[in-house]
Amino acid sequence: MTDRPASEAEERRRKLDDLLAAGASPYRNRFPDPDAIAPLLERFAAIESGDESDESFRVAGRIVIKRGHGKAVFLVIQDAGARIQLYGNLDNLGEERFSAFRALDIGDIVGVTGPVFRTRRGELSIKVEAAVLLAKALHPLPEKWHGLTDVEIRYRQRYLDLIANEEVKRTFLLRGRIIVSLRRFMEEQGFLEVETPILQATPGGATARSFETHHNALELDLYLRIALELHLKQLLVGGFEKVFELGRIFRNEGISTRHNPEFTMMESQQAYADYNDVMNMVEELVAHVTGEVLGTPRITFKGDEIDLTPPWRRATLKDLVREHSGVDIDSYPDRDSLRAKMKEMNVEFDPAAGRGKLIDELMSTFVEPQLIQPTFVLDFPVELSPLARPKDDDPLFVERFEGFIGGMEIANCFSELNDPLDQRRRFEKQAAQREAGDEEAGFIDEDFLRALEYGMPPSGGAGVGIDRLTMILTDNPSIRDVILFPLLRPESR
Repeated sequence: MTDRPASEAEERRRKLDDLLAAGASPYRNRFPDPDAIAPLLERFAAIESGDESDESFRVAGRIVIKRGHGKAVFLVIQDAGARIQLYGNLDNLGEERFSAFRALDIGDIVGVTGPVFRTRRGELSIKVEAAVLLAKALHPLPEKWHGLTDVEIRYRQRYLDLIANEEVKRTFLLRGRIIVSLRRFMEEQGFLEVETPILQATPGGATARSFETHHNALELDLYLRIALELHLKQLLVGGFEKVFELGRIFRNEGISTRHNPEFTMMESQQAYADYNDVMNMVEELVAHVTGEVLGTPRITFKGDEIDLTPPWRRATLKDLVREHSGVDIDSYPDRDSLRAKMKEMNVEFDPAAGRGKLIDELMSTFVEPQLIQPTFVLDFPVELSPLARPKDDDPLFVERFEGFIGGMEIANCFSELNDPLDQRRRFEKQAAQREAGDEEAGFIDEDFLRALEYGMPPSGGAGVGIDRLTMILTDNPSIRDVILFPLLRPESR
């Protein structure tokens, strides 16, 4: 009976055991002040084959390529920004250190010292004078360094995705720069960044189903916030005039290419402004961030060339529904007549939907896919907007707009309702809908109503989806591609 060959994972475990038996540490606590690889590549870009730097450098990173045998071994390591080749040979390292260098595996994290030189084949490299194993990898990395393609593994083991796919790492580097640029823009516009509660006794600020939890010490049911809006408005009551927050939002909804139950929003409130002022701010914000991060206001998303230069198109919801579906919603002034028209058109809808949600269904079906170039859709039914100010000339609609790019909503903004009596009536209507079984309908928030009764200045509020904006600016088709750790079903074992 012959022994079966050891698997690669078993071989790595054997190497780990050998290191431990020899008294070596396979998991070091530090490798101080390594030199970043990218500046070294730039600094020595002009060095000629055979030339070598006068000084020694310290670099650290993960081994991603290994080749060579005999008296010379070539490794390629990558740090957060770049890759560089390491060259180790028997003559330079001596037998014991070369043996340890040759035993390193792809995936191991190492630190080395040595001068920079260019090989005869033109590869900028480090001539290794000393090497130390910083962390032993017990599992082999994904095969074939053309990139990890299994979607399940990519999302569930994002660390492997980042190691294997340079484009994925670039996406998240850009996401970080987008957030920094957005924050800088808001601060330059005079907005104060604030933080508001994630755990709330009454979730509000949006129409969405919430996640519930329980505080044991207080014996109190609580909810994860579904929006940032109501607390920001209370700060306007308190005397702040421009506030914003970048924060996580939690909505107990389905998962799709555009929806993740946990996502990031930027919400702002500006006193003495209305939705026209907010429209100007949003288009300037997006153009500023795009120009700063990408260097141009022109992007490509899903094959479409899109120009984000202000001003963006502005059109009412009524006009756009009529333009793209042929339905003049003013000709169907009640729920039953609009239902009949939509049945005639074979448009699917929720049988319990009111007129406002039926109009929203027409918008989703016929209009949104056509809004490739940046567009502001203005003036929504009051039933869909319980926190927005009604239009003076048509109180059945409110001063609300949604911003679309690439057929996808990226902003939801409105002139805020500051009439506490009207707000109470709307909350009561929402509560009645909830009692009737609509789990997305809101609650009566007495704390917020009390704040409004002290007087809130007229204001304009904005909500911008950071994940969707990142999708557009990085040309990624799924929200999971721009969230480092999207929600997944537990892995079956």
